[in-house]
Amino acid sequence: MIGREIPHVTLKTRTRDESLSGDNPFRWEEVETKDLFAGKRVVVFSLPGAFTPTCTNEQAPGFERHYDDFKAEGVDEVYCASVNDAFVMYQWARFLGIEKVKMLPDGSGDFTRRMGMLIKKNHLGFGDRSWRYAMVVEDGKITGWFEEPGINDVGSDDDPYGETAPETVLNWLREGSMQKAA
Repeated sequence: MIGREIPHVTLKTRTRDESLSGDNPFRWEEVETKDLFAGKRVVVFSLPGAFTPTCTNEQAPGFERHYDDFKAEGVDEVYCASVNDAFVMYQWARFLGIEKVKMLPDGSGDFTRRMGMLIKKNHLGFGDRSWRYAMVVEDGKITGWFEEPGINDVGSDDDPYGETAPETVLNWLREGSMQKAA
């Protein structure tokens, strides 16, 4: 994956628009992944689904908690990608109190499929979802890659989590900074 370009896909998001009246002042917005990554150093973590145990209790809150640490290492943005729609991602972020990490709804799984990380979670009734991975992207190219072991479509795993933890990614960033300084 190192050196690979991020796939260019369109994500369907919802953006708050105060000019709209009613209980749901949001409008649809199409976001191009090439624009999200152009000229930036970004950390992306991807997970099986909003409101699921490991994603909710550990991974998303961990990246939010370490957001300022990522910024201190020269990261411009931290994105959470999941094969969930914009409504689910918005409510999940609200539920978790996520304010810094940006949610990337990949409702159709196009980004995840093109990353080669789309798996089936039919054994749980989830359908297509993302395998758990994280990456560092610089100006649209992957420079750091982290993936949980045992990618599969049949649930022959215990939902591994560790390789994609924020601390793992931060340590990699810090080691790179120390090597550059030496």
